[in-house]
Amino acid sequence: MNEKIRCPEVRLIGAAGEQVGIVPTDEAQRMALDADLDLVMIAPTAAPPVCKIIDYGKFKFEQSKKEKENKKNQKVVTIKEIRLSSNIGEHDIAAKAKHAFQFLSEGDKVKVSIRFRGREITHSELGRKVLLNFVERCKEVGEMEGNPRMEGRSMHLLISPIKK
Repeated sequence: MNEKIRCPEVRLIGAAGEQVGIVPTDEAQRMALDADLDLVMIAPTAAPPVCKIIDYGKFKFEQSKKEKENKKNQKVVTIKEIRLSSNIGEHDIAAKAKHAFQFLSEGDKVKVSIRFRGREITHSELGRKVLLNFVERCKEVGEMEGNPRMEGRSMHLLISPIKK
């Protein structure tokens, strides 16, 4: 901004937002000084760089205000994990599905994983059936993202909440 701009010429935007054109940097600085405002480089990578005559303090304040507003409006998605086994009982899977139902209702994603121990890995299709059964129980509030995938001795699946 101001004297720190070292380019020989800049594309200038006036205080009211009008295009002034390509002018030498020292003339642009003089115009900003006459208006009691600052010369701020908006797009340094353009050829020639784009500068604007604005009140820098007000500009920074508006920018921070926009960032706060954007932060307030964003929803942080958390991922809750539920672990199952390939030989889980019917009542146990119902209890875990109840927890997943609650997480999905609150807008969180649920990662369902099955860890195969010992020789269980040879029957990974049983684990896939358990995962798909689990997704079927949660289909009212969640939908499956992708297919179940193996990572080492574990099989994972992500369920995201259905957008209303």
